[in-house]
Amino acid sequence: MKPVLKLYRGYANEQELIVMGHVFRPTTKEDYDFQHKKLKNARSVIRMFRIKTQANADVYLQHGTKKIHTKTLDDGFFKFCIPLTENPGYGWTDYRVSLFYNDEEIITKGSYIRPYEGNLGFISDIDDTFLVSHTRNAFKKLYILLFRNVNARKIFDDVVEHYQALSTAGRNEKEEQNAFFYVSSSEWNLYRFIIQFTEIHQLPRAVLLLKDIKTSLMDFFVTGRGDHNHKFDKIKHILEFYPHLQYTLLGDDSQHDPFLYEAICKIFPVTVKAVYIRQIGEHKKPKAEAILKNIESLGVFVCYFRESSEAIAHSKKIGLIV
Repeated sequence: MKPVLKLYRGYANEQELIVMGHVFRPTTKEDYDFQHKKLKNARSVIRMFRIKTQANADVYLQHGTKKIHTKTLDDGFFKFCIPLTENPGYGWTDYRVSLFYNDEEIITKGSYIRPYEGNLGFISDIDDTFLVSHTRNAFKKLYILLFRNVNARKIFDDVVEHYQALSTAGRNEKEEQNAFFYVSSSEWNLYRFIIQFTEIHQLPRAVLLLKDIKTSLMDFFVTGRGDHNHKFDKIKHILEFYPHLQYTLLGDDSQHDPFLYEAICKIFPVTVKAVYIRQIGEHKKPKAEAILKNIESLGVFVCYFRESSEAIAHSKKIGLIV
């Protein structure tokens, strides 16, 4: 048995590269199979939340001619923040991280993005923003997570059309896509599931920033719940990391997105261009309407919508897409 090295999508600007991942203890259990159904799917999902991480493990980033060394944190998470002395180019670039186990080097490849030059960036929530998750009903959310595999999970109508249009907004060439980030209260345990779901539905390739990993069965029953301040911190970090971009924030009214986005707009009064909030229930929430009205008073475009077709029409109206 060997330890497992998982890498996540990283990102870079002109001065700095950030890549990250986890190291898990050796195990004989197979990875989560996205094709499993019902009880087999449930066992696989629960297994993802019972995984054991490796604290203080030595990991090495191969960067140019240098091999840079760090160690994992208590929860097995590692993060390299590396100053850049040379231009890494634009678009997606591969990177490699390794560790040694019994004198054997285990190497894993990931990728990071340095966005093409432009002026637009997009930050989206996941659950009930593009992935139908029923976050307002904790029992139903857990049931769907357990008994519906990635192919059976639903996406909102027309959301792919909207996101694809935003990804190429203002671009003359399709490969020069805008910076896209998915920031969620889902834990790192669900990273591979989310990646697979976005690939199946051809959503924009994005950097994911998720919540601290969970390692017990009890944690599974409160997945995606609790403090959402980490989302605020991560969104704030993105806006500071790419300060020249004009951002569109996309979320829903099932949890705290309107409150978080209002705070972001107040701190970055010239950086946020538009805020989109999906209506999840039968009726618009008065508190969400009041918050969006306040955001609008800051000169930010807002759209409180039920169907993605409404969001598409609004994006065309304000000139965000054509």
